[in-house]
Amino acid sequence: MTHDSIILAGGCFWCTEAVFLQLNGVQKVESGYIGGHTDHPTYREVCSGNTGHAEAIRITYDPEQISLGNLMDIFFATHDPTQLNRQGNDVGTQYRSAIFPLNQDQTQAANDAIARAQVDHSDKIVTTIEHADNWTIAEDYHQEYWEGEGQRNPYCMAVIPPKLAKLKKSYAAKLK
Repeated sequence: MTHDSIILAGGCFWCTEAVFLQLNGVQKVESGYIGGHTDHPTYREVCSGNTGHAEAIRITYDPEQISLGNLMDIFFATHDPTQLNRQGNDVGTQYRSAIFPLNQDQTQAANDAIARAQVDHSDKIVTTIEHADNWTIAEDYHQEYWEGEGQRNPYCMAVIPPKLAKLKKSYAAKLK
C-alpha cells in the first residue's frame, strides 16, 4: 500500500479531523499545530493566538484510492475558505484556512484547488499556501476527538454534524 501526506488547516482541528477520517483511502489523520514561531507549543499557547500556529491536520492517504485533488476539493467544500482568520465563532490566526504543501507537486495542486474552489464562491478565497514549518502533533486527547469526547461536546455537536452531512451528500462515493 502506498501513502502520501498533506497538511491542511480549516479552522478547528476537531472539525476537520472528523471529516477526513470518514474518507476511503485516508489511513490516518493527526491533529496538530503548524506555521508558528514557538517550538512544541501547547494547545493553550496556540489558542492564545500568540504562537503564529494554525490548528491543522496531517492526512496520510493512499493516492491510489483517493487523489490529492479530491482531498483538497473536500477541504474547500467542508469549511468556509472566504473567512479570514476565522471559521464561524472561532476567531484568530490559529483558525486560518491554509494549505501546507510538502513538495512542489502539492504546491501546484493547492493552487489548482484554490482556482477550482473560487468558481464556487462569490467572495474571494483567502486560503493561504504556507511553508510546512514547525509541525507539532497535538496532545493525545485531541486525536480522534469526535469519536470520543467530541460527541459529548456542545460545540462539536453544533459544528461537526452539518459538515458530515454535507460530506455525505456531496461525496458519498468517497466514504468508508
